[in-house]
Amino acid sequence: MRKLFSVLLLGILSVGNVFSQDSTIMVDRHSSFADKYTTDTTQQVISGRQNSPIQIEKPYVILISADGFRNDFFEKYEATNLQALSKKGVRASYMTPAYPSVTFPNHYTIVTGLYPSHHGLVDNGYIDVATGQFYNMDNKKMVAEGKWYGGTPLWVLAEQQKMISASFYWVASEAAIQGIKPTYHYIYNEKISIATRIQAVKDWLSLPEEKRPHLITFYLPDVDHDAHDYGPEDPRVKKSVQFVDSSVNALQAALAKLNLPINYIFVSDHGMTEVDNINTMGLPKAIDTESFKVPWGNALLHLYAKDTSKIESTYQALKKETNFSTYKLDETPAYWHYKKSDDWHNRLGDIILVPHLPKVFNLSNRKTSKGKHGFDNYLPDMRASFIAWGPAFKKDITIESFENVNVYPLIAHILGLNYDEQKIDGKLKVLKPILK
Repeated sequence: MRKLFSVLLLGILSVGNVFSQDSTIMVDRHSSFADKYTTDTTQQVISGRQNSPIQIEKPYVILISADGFRNDFFEKYEATNLQALSKKGVRASYMTPAYPSVTFPNHYTIVTGLYPSHHGLVDNGYIDVATGQFYNMDNKKMVAEGKWYGGTPLWVLAEQQKMISASFYWVASEAAIQGIKPTYHYIYNEKISIATRIQAVKDWLSLPEEKRPHLITFYLPDVDHDAHDYGPEDPRVKKSVQFVDSSVNALQAALAKLNLPINYIFVSDHGMTEVDNINTMGLPKAIDTESFKVPWGNALLHLYAKDTSKIESTYQALKKETNFSTYKLDETPAYWHYKKSDDWHNRLGDIILVPHLPKVFNLSNRKTSKGKHGFDNYLPDMRASFIAWGPAFKKDITIESFENVNVYPLIAHILGLNYDEQKIDGKLKVLKPILK
């Protein structure tokens, strides 16, 4: 199973989005990713940094993400270690992801406290209207360019305030955002064993105080991979859930020997649902590819007008379809934060199409996967997970659901990092009651 995970990239690196021959429809292409961006397993270290004296006294936070770990997987697939750890701290009934409920936007929302339309990573693939460039999560060179990422990620906030940070994978952690990367980080790949990753975190926290990271991000792709391939009801998802469960348990057990005030926050980016991957929908006939560019998508299509005079007529034609909903940006649900007024970076399509489950779009000639996410973030199957334990947290309490934008101010508060709450969407008051 672990060998399978090293070659399956159907989650955070699921499909390659490239321009088709006419540069109008961008469709999926499976890619080997056999380049220097994914084969480099060496630790990247930014030299010359150290914790300031005041930061040395601060506690530690390890932010762990298990991609695709739906909120009900704890009990459904017997994640007994995580259930036990939640009893030592706090568990939410579920965490609501941001819209769209996909990997890149939500991981970046968690570490910026901003909705996707506000931080600029509006989908796993989209067009930056001002430049005409197509952001593609599978283009590793592009992913490492800081220009795509708005807001101030937690590691940037920490480093700006002379607190060392580290990342064993996280969306955007390879990019110099505001000119800053985590002091210690790795380029995303799936070749490094879990034992090696755990040892790296232990080594970081065994460094001299002035070099020791107080903020660490840690990412696990396994559940997302299997839930995509086989659907969330398949027994193989249970194996990947239990792999994550044992890995987190091994991590905290290894670090317990260091006797440090470590706070753990375990989250997921979204849930997962089973779709009809046989009777999929292609590009609707009402869309003239001479007038619109359409990046690849399953649960959401953005239509970017090359000819704005065609928007209204195309919109009216698409509204007649019954297998998907058609929106102009002033019509999207308010809780999506996906209106034109939300589009701070001018990256949303002029028209967006959202399929009605179990239907999905498939613009390629390849069969798409059985498990999907990206749908309305308030659907039960899209619900994400949240548990937290450590010296900062109250014990054995369960809280109601909350939006994932609120994780950012919580972590900043625990670490004593200064931030301007008016510049983020998250609010400290939402999660402050879970702290001692």
